Amino acid sequence: MKSRKCAIALGSNLGDSLTILKSAIATLNKTPGIAVKSHSSWYQTAPIGPPQPDYINACAILEVTLEPEQLLLALLEIEIKFNRIRQEKWGPRTLDLDLLLYDNLVLETSTLTLPHPRMTERAFVLVPLAEIAPGWVHPVTESAIAQLVQTADCSGVQKMIL
Repeated sequence: MKSRKCAIALGSNLGDSLTILKSAIATLNKTPGIAVKSHSSWYQTAPIGPPQPDYINACAILEVTLEPEQLLLALLEIEIKFNRIRQEKWGPRTLDLDLLLYDNLVLETSTLTLPHPRMTERAFVLVPLAEIAPGWVHPVTESAIAQLVQTADCSGVQKMIL
């Protein structure tokens, strides 16, 4: 299969989140069929959902030779390696990996919707994604990521100074 460009979001708010996210990037890059091409800066973001600690979020651009469903399974397996436990919707987590975009594919199956159905509403996704892929055009809205981020409430997203 030819390689495809994908965008993912990474997040963590349990444990040593920055170390977990850096390790997740390294793990992704060692996973057969996945090459990490770039990743954004780290952002501290206010949580959505039940009361919980702030998140550290980022986005990454991947080059993959995996089909979308195979990539999703690989992301879920990596989450499990980092002790991700799914207890409540939008609850705290050690690691969250979301597949945002897979080239310009629009897909809806029982397990995967592409592009990610809520990415255009989430500043914690759009801000880091705009940093590394401002010209990527969302295949449903037909707007560039740089345009989408301008309409988002980015007040809860703060670039981390390390």
